[in-house]
Amino acid sequence: MKVLLLEEMENLGEAGDIVDVKDGYGRNFLIPRGMAKMATSGVVKAWQEERRQASRKLSKAKEDAEALAKEMAGVEVVVFAKVGEENRIFGSVTPVHVAEGLAKHGIEADRRKITVNDDIKHTGVYTASVKIHPEVVAEVKVRVEPEPAAA
Repeated sequence: MKVLLLEEMENLGEAGDIVDVKDGYGRNFLIPRGMAKMATSGVVKAWQEERRQASRKLSKAKEDAEALAKEMAGVEVVVFAKVGEENRIFGSVTPVHVAEGLAKHGIEADRRKITVNDDIKHTGVYTASVKIHPEVVAEVKVRVEPEPAAA
């Protein structure tokens, strides 16, 4: 019996492979558990079309992420912090501060995907990395300035 594997099987092959298995193994184990389908021409064509559309969506998402990364490269986030002696800030600048600064520029970024590259303890300019896509990471400048004095 020929079956189309829907997931990777250690001793049979990768997802999408058409393999020849014993009738009982295919009918009683693989197919009922959703690990394989009978390899008819319609099933094979549908699998190929599904894979083609999925790859097209992934490439479109990557293109969008690269465009957003280019846009973010020109953005400078300004964070105001309370400052003590020698321009040392109280506390630290966190990914939450960077996400709020990006939101002011109209860019939505998940704080969990933002990495502040340095420990920001002094005023100055630093960089933060934002993971937009599994293959695309954008760099954002973070400028830390003292809070303006209350008037």
